[in-house]
Amino acid sequence: MAPAQAAAQAADEDGYALWLRYAPLPGAARAQLQAQARTVVRLAPASPTTDAAMAELQRGLAGMLGKAPATGNTVADGALVLARAADLPDTVRSSLALADAGTEGYVLRRTRLQGKNVFLIAANSDIGLLYGSFAWLRAAASGAPLESASAPALKLRVLNHWDNPDRTVERGYAGQSIWDWWALPDIVDARYLDYARANASLGINGTVLNNVNAKAEMLSPAFIAKAAALAGVFRPYGIRVYLSVRFSTPLELKETATADPLDPQVRAWWQREADEIYRAIPDFGGFLVKANSEGQPGPQDYHRTHVDGANMLAAALAPHNGAVMWRAFVYAPGGTKTDDRAKQAYDEFKPFDGRFAPNVLVQVKNGAIDFQPREPFHPLFGAMPRTPLMMEFQITKEYLGFSTDMAYLGPLFQETLAANTHHGSPPLSVADVLQQAPGKLTGMAGVANIGSDRNWSGSHFDQANWYAFGRLAWNPRGDARAIADEWAAQTFSRDTAVRGAVTGMMMVSREAVVNYMTPLGLHHMMGTGHHHGPAPWVDNLERPDWNPVYYHRTARDGIGFDRTATGSNAIAQYAPALAAQLADPRTTPEQVLLWFHHLPWDYRMASGRTLWQELISHYDRGVRQARDMQAQWAALAPAIDARRHAETAARLQRQAANAQLWRDACIAYFQSVSGLPLPAGVAPPAHDLDHYRKLRFPYAPGNG
Repeated sequence: MAPAQAAAQAADEDGYALWLRYAPLPGAARAQLQAQARTVVRLAPASPTTDAAMAELQRGLAGMLGKAPATGNTVADGALVLARAADLPDTVRSSLALADAGTEGYVLRRTRLQGKNVFLIAANSDIGLLYGSFAWLRAAASGAPLESASAPALKLRVLNHWDNPDRTVERGYAGQSIWDWWALPDIVDARYLDYARANASLGINGTVLNNVNAKAEMLSPAFIAKAAALAGVFRPYGIRVYLSVRFSTPLELKETATADPLDPQVRAWWQREADEIYRAIPDFGGFLVKANSEGQPGPQDYHRTHVDGANMLAAALAPHNGAVMWRAFVYAPGGTKTDDRAKQAYDEFKPFDGRFAPNVLVQVKNGAIDFQPREPFHPLFGAMPRTPLMMEFQITKEYLGFSTDMAYLGPLFQETLAANTHHGSPPLSVADVLQQAPGKLTGMAGVANIGSDRNWSGSHFDQANWYAFGRLAWNPRGDARAIADEWAAQTFSRDTAVRGAVTGMMMVSREAVVNYMTPLGLHHMMGTGHHHGPAPWVDNLERPDWNPVYYHRTARDGIGFDRTATGSNAIAQYAPALAAQLADPRTTPEQVLLWFHHLPWDYRMASGRTLWQELISHYDRGVRQARDMQAQWAALAPAIDARRHAETAARLQRQAANAQLWRDACIAYFQSVSGLPLPAGVAPPAHDLDHYRKLRFPYAPGNG
């Protein structure tokens, strides 16, 4: 069946329901599901969390079946049963292997219970029952097998909100912050409950409420009370709140004369502050810290180390089982043209391996620069075996076209997680490194793309990036295509043709953005400040490493950043086997070639084309891919509700224009420097370089 024939025109939707739409099932699927859930039975004791599970099952089944089944506590044939291990007979419990589920996992099985044929959602805890309920509903909605078992691979699965107290959102492209700080704690928006539902459906169990560029006022009693109100909404859904803290808070609040982490008065202040927070929020998660980076205060201001700063905060939180997430995104003030910013986090943190307190995670970005459309994995992964490292991905698309351009980030996440670090024996992937962190703490963080827009993320397809992050935080070995298909089935249609077409677009989309923005390992060529639009020519900013020319190093003799032994030698930060591979352009993957090598324009690529020809070929391919996505989406019009189809079509039209702008501006600039003619058959840019250099975007969103 063609996508255009797959479904009658659906009623308009605004995207608020996310992937929890619970759309009515077709006849045969409805009958099959109804047979598995004639009633919903709770054997587990009532609690806020099992109440939430029961409510979600009722909601989901009412949507998919047209009518919610009866509930009770009497087991009958065809019942859907929620039960903890302690609620089950020994014979049933032993058959489920619940020991493998841990404290958060679940088992979904057809079985016999009390002499009846039932479908069992089983777990060792209430939160496991909630996660299991969402997993059962996800399978029912997407047409996947209902029977499964799963447990999270990582302990902390956290969203980082870069939200400010005035409701602006740094690098947010979906409206204002959803946290109405002015109204809290007295007025609690009903949307917060839906936020908790959406996150719990993915297994996300933590949220950092405020920007890493934190304000000291966030630790005032007034804001602690506001955070406590949110924690009360999230608690039944297994979500703990965290706060980003400004390192100099006690000094700025004029409660100490310094912020030196070794000063006894400073240490005592943080201990009192932690005690106060836990009195208000008993399950408070802990602190996220950005220190000595981009002008933020930190321990180095007092000639102390990252270890000194992190361990001071860890000591304050340890009595309460709180964690410190200490960001490794650092680069020194000043900088020179000969420095390599890609090296600094490794240089600063590698010597401290094994010296951080047990409740500290070092939070490392997926790449060494800054959430680029493509980066090699960060060399710290695998290089600090005695320190828990926490992955930091960016869900919001600061460098990938904001919420305008479609770019499904599942492949980016998977590319990083599956990367072979060449550390260990057998060699560890990045996912292995995250899971095998020493001690009890493991984790993954994602910079949230959520805002006050009705559809949560600015565009309907950006919801998929929130979804993919959550699913991969639960299972870092998950498959991006399978996750996209699962999301498409729940969000748009479970029809095979429709979901296949949607998934196909999604899987191309990020590579298209790479092609028309930063192909072959180019990076950081976006406009100043807002990071929108092409600006490879910028060379006049305060710091050398804020300028695009610093990164691509385009000259008459070639293009690319030499990170081999003849350049910055950043490759030496990787394991020796990988460093040897990256030292030679012929064995460096072409998708990151110019990240590691400065090569002449006539360098011969695997395709047989010169580097100059290959570069232009990628830009042209990106434009074609953007236009192809437009056409593919247009063909889906009969199968998608008119509102969401039109809103997405408008963005895809804008994306095609963005792709053309990037292609033309970059080719015009590179040609002006290289002096090379365009290859035969290549269309020239629509305007001269001066036209593109004069473009301004003074009110681009996301600056916070």
